[in-house]
Amino acid sequence: MATVVGLLFMWFIALSAFALGLLYIAILIIARFPRDALASENTYKTTTQTRAVSAPQNLPHISEDPEDERQREEKVDVSVVVPAYNETERLPKMLNEAVDVLEGWELAGGEKVTYEILVVDDGSQDKTAEIALKFGANKGVLEDRIRVCKLEKNRGKGGAVAHGMQRSRGDYIIFADADGASEFSDIKTLHATLTSLTESPSSPAIAVGSRAHMVKSEAVVKRSFIRNFLMYSLHTLLYVFGIRTIRDTQCGFKLFTRSAVSQIFPYMHNEGWIFDVEVLILAERKGIKVVEVPISWHEVPGSKMELARDSVKMAIDLVVIRCAYILGIYDDGRKRNGEKELRKKKDS
Repeated sequence: MATVVGLLFMWFIALSAFALGLLYIAILIIARFPRDALASENTYKTTTQTRAVSAPQNLPHISEDPEDERQREEKVDVSVVVPAYNETERLPKMLNEAVDVLEGWELAGGEKVTYEILVVDDGSQDKTAEIALKFGANKGVLEDRIRVCKLEKNRGKGGAVAHGMQRSRGDYIIFADADGASEFSDIKTLHATLTSLTESPSSPAIAVGSRAHMVKSEAVVKRSFIRNFLMYSLHTLLYVFGIRTIRDTQCGFKLFTRSAVSQIFPYMHNEGWIFDVEVLILAERKGIKVVEVPISWHEVPGSKMELARDSVKMAIDLVVIRCAYILGIYDDGRKRNGEKELRKKKDS
């Protein structure tokens, strides 16, 4: 009897190892490894004092040395990263609101906030980059306040955000959607929350703009049945996969200390709509403080998301992200060389 039990146990171990091996191979095949930035994508253009468009200039990179002030020529208090794909219609309004808020913002000591807005044109097929530069000239914004970086190849929203976050000069860095759905003045509330949590930007912390308090509001209730169904389905899946402390993971209005950016965005993998969840997973793995802050928000027409198709992709990506970290396929910075080898094997 003992021999039979032992054999069954051995079979169970063997089958489990085989199943785990198959899962590892399947996740490795599906896993995403972002491409390296092209040379032109590490540059930006701005509008000069004479309202002309500047020649391409080099962008900084946070991985050079996030704590070394020499790596940030003329550092600023706040950087705003705006991922934009075919946003000629919605972007100017969003930029106008952002500039008005930033220009009139004074810190607790009475000093005016210094800022930059980095628009990351995610390989747009329209004139998004040109419109952003034209806005800077027409608005009379000082040179280098609005920087425009154009990606030659579309990466997806997550890829555009990660690209811009790593190339910002701010002590505090926020990414904000180009549609202007979030009330931009709420950045002050997020900033106040972070400064109450941390002693300086060198301490990692994240303030997540949240629409969770609006679940029963007219703006959400009047959405289509399918949209609300998919929203609640995603929330359920997120709960199953361990994202339980943040009720609204997908709001495109999140503020980071510089230290948090340096610990998260160089290690991002997913470049699609679900990238926000990977941000939170990395924050959890690294013990970074994350706080949810209610903000004002309204629906804006013109979303680039295709509900049915992109919802399925988000669900698959969520499973892949969680499993890839558990299986050691994705690295959060501690085994970077091992991940490079995996990437080479997958590419070959």
